Amino acid sequence: MGRKITIIPAMIVAGLMIATGCQSSTEPVSAVSKAIAEGEPAPDFELQDLDGETVSLSDLRGRPVLLNFWATWCYWCFVEMPYLEEVYEEWTSKGLMVLTIAKGESLSTVKNYIQRYGLSLPVLLDTQEIVANKYGVRGIPITFFIDKDGIIQGIRIGAFPSKEAIDAYIEEIIS
Repeated sequence: MGRKITIIPAMIVAGLMIATGCQSSTEPVSAVSKAIAEGEPAPDFELQDLDGETVSLSDLRGRPVLLNFWATWCYWCFVEMPYLEEVYEEWTSKGLMVLTIAKGESLSTVKNYIQRYGLSLPVLLDTQEIVANKYGVRGIPITFFIDKDGIIQGIRIGAFPSKEAIDAYIEEIIS
């Protein structure tokens, strides 16, 4: 009986940590503040990629952008990452720019993760979470779909269940 009492609080704490750290569904407002919305211009930013090169959103004007915030410790981010990789491999040649932003993590942690899972998609580092704050990101994963004019056309809170689910959003911004 004493063992059950010890396990139950640990399970509750673990569940709360997972629920507040990552989002797995499309919950309104809880993972993104009201600072940004569909139909508004995407806030510009400059971040470094894993090779130390600076990437700026304004330099990508004229191309649609899929912008995904994630972290290596986030289970749901891990679940959707293979789908984002597939999207990157298929849609880049069709004009889409896929950018993933590692929120609040170090270069070495992110590089190790990318290498461990054999990913090749572009990763930017937001170690101080400045860009995440500009976008009002509270929970991850969260994906913004930005058209070629720099306007946010879609916001998806939570992990995508398949590549096809991501493709549906892309179709809205790619034309």
